[in-house]
Amino acid sequence: MDTSALLTQMRRGALEACVLALLEDEARYGFELVQRLGQAPALLTSEGTIYPLLSRLHRERLVETEWRESPAGPPRKYYRLTPRGREALAVFRQQWVEFRDAVDGVLGTSRTGGDTWSATVTPTTESGT
Repeated sequence: MDTSALLTQMRRGALEACVLALLEDEARYGFELVQRLGQAPALLTSEGTIYPLLSRLHRERLVETEWRESPAGPPRKYYRLTPRGREALAVFRQQWVEFRDAVDGVLGTSRTGGDTWSATVTPTTESGT
């Protein structure tokens, strides 16, 4: 199994929420987001991934932008959450817990150490079997 491709697929599903979370308390510029995400190897990403994502989040009005002078070099475009972005992050957090717990249960990787899948899901059988 190509673990690199697997990690890329898993990262793709969570990256948007991670970016929103990083913007929750302060505005950040794109390269800063790449650096912060890269502090966790599983979230390592590139500018070629972040900037299209930020553009989409802006189109969806989840983030807004402003240009700020940089202490070194040209001005930087900073991104910050809008009220709509905060709502989206809150919804993701709620859904993430349910999703994570369900996947952990199926995989047998529950934090409690038990197999929650068998405890919460009743197998079904087809009629006549």
